[in-house]
Amino acid sequence: MQASSDAATGDTSRLKHLSSTSFASLPLHETLKSSLNAMGYTHCTPIQAETLPLALAGKDLAGQAQTGTGKTAAFLLATMHHLLTQPRVGEPGQPRAYILAPTRELALQIYNDAIQLGAHTGLKMTAVYGGTGYDAQKTAITEGVDILIGTPGRMIDFFKQGIYKLNGIEVLVLDEADRMFDLGFIADIRFLMRRMPRPGQRINYLFSATLSHRVLELAYEHMNSPTRIEIQPEQVTAERVRQTLIHVSNDDKLPMLVGLMRHHAPIRTLVFVNTKRGAEDVEAALKANGFNAGVLSGDVPQNKRERLLGEFKLGELPVLVATDVAARGLHIPEVSHVINFDLPQDSEDYVHRIGRTARAGASGDAISLCCETWVYSLPEIEKAIGMRIPQSLNPDDLMPQDYIKPKHVHRDRSGAPPRRNGGGGRPGGGGGRPGGGGRPRSTR
Repeated sequence: MQASSDAATGDTSRLKHLSSTSFASLPLHETLKSSLNAMGYTHCTPIQAETLPLALAGKDLAGQAQTGTGKTAAFLLATMHHLLTQPRVGEPGQPRAYILAPTRELALQIYNDAIQLGAHTGLKMTAVYGGTGYDAQKTAITEGVDILIGTPGRMIDFFKQGIYKLNGIEVLVLDEADRMFDLGFIADIRFLMRRMPRPGQRINYLFSATLSHRVLELAYEHMNSPTRIEIQPEQVTAERVRQTLIHVSNDDKLPMLVGLMRHHAPIRTLVFVNTKRGAEDVEAALKANGFNAGVLSGDVPQNKRERLLGEFKLGELPVLVATDVAARGLHIPEVSHVINFDLPQDSEDYVHRIGRTARAGASGDAISLCCETWVYSLPEIEKAIGMRIPQSLNPDDLMPQDYIKPKHVHRDRSGAPPRRNGGGGRPGGGGGRPGGGGRPRSTR
């Protein structure tokens, strides 16, 4: 979706990611069109233009598109249209639509988008997820719900307690299905599906950043002959992300990060690390050198997570240091820079990390620090994205001369797992390259 004000102001660069299909031309329920108009949205993104006509005609969908291209709005609009135009099948007060997401952050993001799009519909929506609000979430369900959004663990918990029933589900949505596999949720999802009406008696939408064999197997097993929609699957990384690679030693990573922050003076930056301990080290170094930063990891209480994300979205917190809990599904507008303090071990995580910038037609920078510990991830990442990441020409110029070392930093600043046998940079192995130590070696 895109605000019409871009066209009015002549900002054609942000309109290039849109299709020629207008929301007004689709047979959407009038209350949904009213919400879209109020939000200033006029035209579909490509994934919306491809999926919405089929979904509005009652077809099951298995959709793939790059992150930040509007998948959430596509399945929310289709789901709400069905609920507004078809009679209820199950008991009053029981959920009619069921949306599963792999993480708390994504579930909450879907809920917030649903509240906006469904503002004029009268549909009752509830989000349930772990870490907070147990009693409040239970109460919200018992008071009646049309669209239930949540993570598998909390959804199963409430179902087994008899808080809600699944026999009246008319629409099932699986968002980020590939991540469901990564996090081990598929057995839980199959448990829930087997207690819903049969696939042919409900509408099913599956969306994923990658339609791998295992995701498609799930789709064809538990859906009703879904139509497969892929939007530019050959383009792995977002087109407007400027990628840069900097080779740096473990000892120089924190000073280099501070130098990068000073050089780019980013307004809203996501710094990704591989471990919670590494995130704490990065936060300490940034604060010691004058940057306001917060940490988002799996151990952070849910209420604090929501506060940090809120402050980050508003620009009150300029730097968010995150583990991969934040790499998927979060729509944070105007992220100017993504910095991979650690190269991820999984190439798909690299794609999703840098996809936090350059969203909805904007541009952004993704800068990766390549150290002794994580250099071994680089060949797989470059193979996956189909290109060599351009190296910074003069990285030494970024090193600050007045770097302030924080008082408390863990001995292993790389954020790597503990090393065995006194080994060097690679987990469980030698130093900067196989069989040796020293500074990192380019793998090109």
